[in-house]
Amino acid sequence: MNEEMTRQIRAGKGFIAALDQSGGSTPKALGLYGIDESQYSGEEEMFDLVHEMRTRIITSPSFTSDHIIGAILFEQTMDREIEGMPTGDYLWQKKGVVPFLKIDKGLADLDQGVQLMKPMPDLADLLRRGVEKHMFGTKERSVIQENDAAGIAKVVAQQFEVGRQVLDAGLMPILEPEVDIHASDRAAIEETLKRELLAGLDALPEGEQVMLKLTIPEQDGFYGDLVAHPKVLRVVALSGGFARDEANERLARNPGVIASFSRALSEGLSAQQSQEEFDATLADAASKIHAASVA
Repeated sequence: MNEEMTRQIRAGKGFIAALDQSGGSTPKALGLYGIDESQYSGEEEMFDLVHEMRTRIITSPSFTSDHIIGAILFEQTMDREIEGMPTGDYLWQKKGVVPFLKIDKGLADLDQGVQLMKPMPDLADLLRRGVEKHMFGTKERSVIQENDAAGIAKVVAQQFEVGRQVLDAGLMPILEPEVDIHASDRAAIEETLKRELLAGLDALPEGEQVMLKLTIPEQDGFYGDLVAHPKVLRVVALSGGFARDEANERLARNPGVIASFSRALSEGLSAQQSQEEFDATLADAASKIHAASVA
């Protein structure tokens, strides 16, 4: 694992940009960017357009390591190039931003109040390619909707099981057991989840670390003991459907937790904007998310 990248993620003053919308969420991401489904035909055109959008974000002078310490990529983005360089190399060498790879293949159906990750039969090959493409780490998402202790235990066990494979491949896993912000018993879910996460962390071998990507908790500072845990490199937060201003306000009340926002980062960006307008909108978003992350 790259020591310089590890230092940046451990101590960097900034946030992680989530640029990892996949096949299912790409039409919505493009729609918010001002490109509706009538403007492209088929997956190939859709992914070309979303790569253009991501390239515009990453190459913008407003996308810098002054505010952004890492970026999470979709598999196709990792496999493509920006200005003639593999995306991960461009991020690190040109921008000083640490590249991560989204590895999950989406969510299974709701069962016991949770959605586990779908099977990943090609995970070993994807991790090998991630290493070859100079990724630093990975991200994997599941979702919790109800305070079902058995379901939450399954989510956490699966997250650590996949995380183990990522560590064995020489990469840093971001475990993401998202709690649905619309869950009626969210605070109780977070109690159960934290208990399971602490047990999973305590079971890790000495000297090993993972990262955690969590929904901003109902109770301010609730994940402080995860932030301080010796087996956690960094705790990052997803925006989870909160508008950017609310996500930033909530995040700022959680010391030690930094943002890893997707929609909240790209909020307000549009294909129709001039480059000057685009850069100014991105700069405003990045500075506000950065301020909330270092508060």
